[in-house]
Amino acid sequence: MSAFKSDFLRIMSERGFIHQISDDAGLDQLFAKETVTAYVGYDATATSLHIGNLISATMLYWLQETGHRPIALMGGGTSMIGDPSFRDDQRKLLTPEAIATNIDGIKRIFGRILRFGDGAGDAIMVNNADWLMKLNYVEFLRDVGRHFSVNRMLTFDSVKLRLEREQSLSFLEFNYMILQGYDFVELSRRYGCRLQMGGSDQWGNIINGVDLGHRMGTPQLYALTTPLLTTSSGAKMGKSAKGAVWLNGDLYSPYDFWQYWRNTEDADVTRKTFEEGALAETLPTVEVGKADLQSGVGILSLFVTAGLAASNGEARRHIQGGAVRLNDQSVSDDRRLVTLQDLGPEQVVKLSLGKKKHVLVRPV
Repeated sequence: MSAFKSDFLRIMSERGFIHQISDDAGLDQLFAKETVTAYVGYDATATSLHIGNLISATMLYWLQETGHRPIALMGGGTSMIGDPSFRDDQRKLLTPEAIATNIDGIKRIFGRILRFGDGAGDAIMVNNADWLMKLNYVEFLRDVGRHFSVNRMLTFDSVKLRLEREQSLSFLEFNYMILQGYDFVELSRRYGCRLQMGGSDQWGNIINGVDLGHRMGTPQLYALTTPLLTTSSGAKMGKSAKGAVWLNGDLYSPYDFWQYWRNTEDADVTRKTFEEGALAETLPTVEVGKADLQSGVGILSLFVTAGLAASNGEARRHIQGGAVRLNDQSVSDDRRLVTLQDLGPEQVVKLSLGKKKHVLVRPV
């Protein structure tokens, strides 16, 4: 993937948010020369989004922060069917009343993330029920359905996996990708939308929309997907003992939300700090006199200074319990002195208590 010139794609690339782009050079040029309208679609299957939606919501935030226009598309129409992508069975069908309630809950989240209004850079929220629920089925098949190849749709992983497992894929679900593709065309016509973003599991559906736009005479459309938020085992992240980790506080309290990340396995988060031994810029830092380190500071008192122990005695017990590490190396000697020779390439010393508490010591 090339080095991006546009602010939005450069920031997304730096943050590791880009998995695939249909035409990276073309999209980068588009972002560099004009205000781009882009969207992410959210089906209203619950009254809240969950942490798996955080990446795409953050992308909409940065889209707006870099001077472009985000669209949060509520799937009031597609939620009547449900996205079958990578599912083992059909989603439970929701009533229009339940969908409307769910959309109201999701709107509360976006009100904290995006700035909505009528200005050129203001975000807009639309509902695909506005056009999908008004479609004439025969006309839709003639004007839109004829552009889709069933042979090609059967090759998409989301469909192929269901069929290979001999699991039922209803005709209702099979139509979902056609409706999602048509959403892109409608948003292009109504709002000048040029880009659809989503998780990597939506690549096939999004590309369908790009191809459909080409066949139906829209300007060039683009696709961008993000990596999925997964654990080290490859499973989607976002489940806890209490169920899904929701973004609405009335479904998942702020304390439980904090606890979820606090208790997440080290292999699943902050890879550079925990797996590679590198130092994250966000770790807390304490300053110690360079002269003191030159003569040597006791490991016990340094842990107290760093706030990792309340007393030398507590620090000693942590060492005896095997919980203390210095620059990711276990410490067994409670009389160990920390000196300038312990400074790493970043000119700091890393103190660790257990797997989750880390402090950097910087000489001044």
